Amino acid sequence: MPRIHDVCARIQNGFRAKLQTIAIPETKMNLAISNILYKEGFIASVSRGNHLGPDQNYTPTTNENVATRRLWLTLKYKENSPVLSQLAVVSKPSQKVYFTVNELKNLVNGRRAQFIKPLQPGEVAIINTNRGVLEIQDAIEKNVGGELICRAS
Repeated sequence: MPRIHDVCARIQNGFRAKLQTIAIPETKMNLAISNILYKEGFIASVSRGNHLGPDQNYTPTTNENVATRRLWLTLKYKENSPVLSQLAVVSKPSQKVYFTVNELKNLVNGRRAQFIKPLQPGEVAIINTNRGVLEIQDAIEKNVGGELICRAS
């Protein structure tokens, strides 16, 4: 399984260094997390490429080039300050955090669930479910629980 804390740290460090674009390893999990951050408006774009830069033409990922494939994220700023202020990992390899649908509803409605603080306005949570990686609202709509990966604000 890809290390989520590595991706979260790369994105957060990119914002802190005020970089325009950053590269993260191309995996299905990283792509799903990047797409959620894009959909929620935290990053400007997601594109595939290699270790040198984004692709100009479509290049499929094969066993021969998988080590050099990257996802290139264009970071988003508003008035010279990062749109994403914090991207925190919740579930760790040593301590997985799983929630039922009712516990996810509690988080969204401003109540604690287990030891996790409730979501604040403008904050999103990313859940790994048996239906894929979903934003918390989508997981509640589809009535599925799962592992709380990270939260972004």
